[in-house]
Amino acid sequence: MIGVDLFSGCGGMSLGFQRATIKVVKAYEFWDEAIKCYGENFKHPIEKADLSNYELYLDDISNSNPDVIFGGPPCQDFSHAGNRREGNRADLTKSFAEIVSSVRPQWYVMENVDRSRNSLAYKGAREILKNSGYGITEIVLDASLCGAPQKRKRFFSIGLLDAFDGFLLHDLKKNLSNDPMTVRRFFNGSFDVEYYYRHPRNYNRRAIFSIDEPSPTIRGVNRPVPAGYPGHPNDPIEIVGVRELSTFERALIQTFPDNFIFPSSSKTTNEQLIGNAVPVKLAEYVAKAVMKYNLANVCPKEEDQLIQSL
Repeated sequence: MIGVDLFSGCGGMSLGFQRATIKVVKAYEFWDEAIKCYGENFKHPIEKADLSNYELYLDDISNSNPDVIFGGPPCQDFSHAGNRREGNRADLTKSFAEIVSSVRPQWYVMENVDRSRNSLAYKGAREILKNSGYGITEIVLDASLCGAPQKRKRFFSIGLLDAFDGFLLHDLKKNLSNDPMTVRRFFNGSFDVEYYYRHPRNYNRRAIFSIDEPSPTIRGVNRPVPAGYPGHPNDPIEIVGVRELSTFERALIQTFPDNFIFPSSSKTTNEQLIGNAVPVKLAEYVAKAVMKYNLANVCPKEEDQLIQSL
């Protein structure tokens, strides 16, 4: 399968789809720092693109002949961290749907925060996609049940032309782990800390976590332990001697490989790139389900050649 990544960020979804043997041939992104990072880590081209003006890019995307268009439109306007008012960024969800509707690849995969499923932006995008002939599978996946050591819930809308709604639900659910992936188990006990600090949104929440549980969501900011942290009844230990995770450790929990390059000289930029990304293992989990279904139901003649590699 040939894939094109829209709103690629630094490439978490691209890397996961590549690991599922999908050939990613091009990516589109607007943020210069993300473009630079993506370019350091992938051989195929990435183009700077303001996809709110999606009509400008339809011919170029179509010329790649993608079997699957995938990506995560910027989500801040309906994220848990935001003010929950939908604005211009939410309009990019519609841009994704318009591109898919115009190019008409066999498949699409759209990713976003879990609450986006109920947004007006997604409901409008869904109508565009349904009117274009896509059967749609919708699911919220917890990354810690998909091989990543992080309790991060993301919504996926997955479409296949002329399929029935919910066509991929069984395949997506049957391979979910029964036990959340812990940091210790993922790194085979080789992680450098036993406990670490993750700054809470407010002090009504705990801030100290153990590597014997999944990490909480890796966000786009990484604040140090503040002077006078008051503690929380659910913190497993006292704050003494506990530190925040390093940028590198946070990238590893996002399941980027240890040789993935974050080229910016700005720690703040690299933290944002990492926090905005889709965990690679989560993207890979979804992409493998797409590939297996495609081989078995869309291109069965290819199944015998490729299914063993998944």
